[in-house]
Amino acid sequence: MSTPSPVTARPQRARIIAYVLAFVVVVVFTLIAFGLHGKTGDGPGYFQRGDQAAMIGLGLCAAAGILLMTRPRVEADERGVRVRNIIGTYDLPWDVVRAVTFGRGAPWLTLDLHDDERVAVMAVQMADKDYAVRAARELRALHTASRTPAVVE
Repeated sequence: MSTPSPVTARPQRARIIAYVLAFVVVVVFTLIAFGLHGKTGDGPGYFQRGDQAAMIGLGLCAAAGILLMTRPRVEADERGVRVRNIIGTYDLPWDVVRAVTFGRGAPWLTLDLHDDERVAVMAVQMADKDYAVRAARELRALHTASRTPAVVE
């Protein structure tokens, strides 16, 4: 019996949406920045170049926050699984993983650990449909192979 090949997965739809949305946010904030000129209202203030630069900077910061959605990734091999979510990273050997679950209606795959903890694997999302099912099956195969004792000839 051979060991299943290593698995690497990243969210598909969420990454595309995040890249498009980040671009749109930067464009909108830039257009708003170029629209800032003249008086600020009834008061004595005027919009300056610094105000325009600050508005573009805010757009870039918002886009960077949106691009955090592209960070999730899971890599697994016969030794264990490495999960990188939006915030936080886990490096787990297979012997601490009790089950790889993808519950009905769950937004993403989870790893159930022996200490009754759960680790979300945001890289495998239900929205990705067939891609997510394939990644879940490959992760389960690696988990099962790690629990089966190797046959020595």
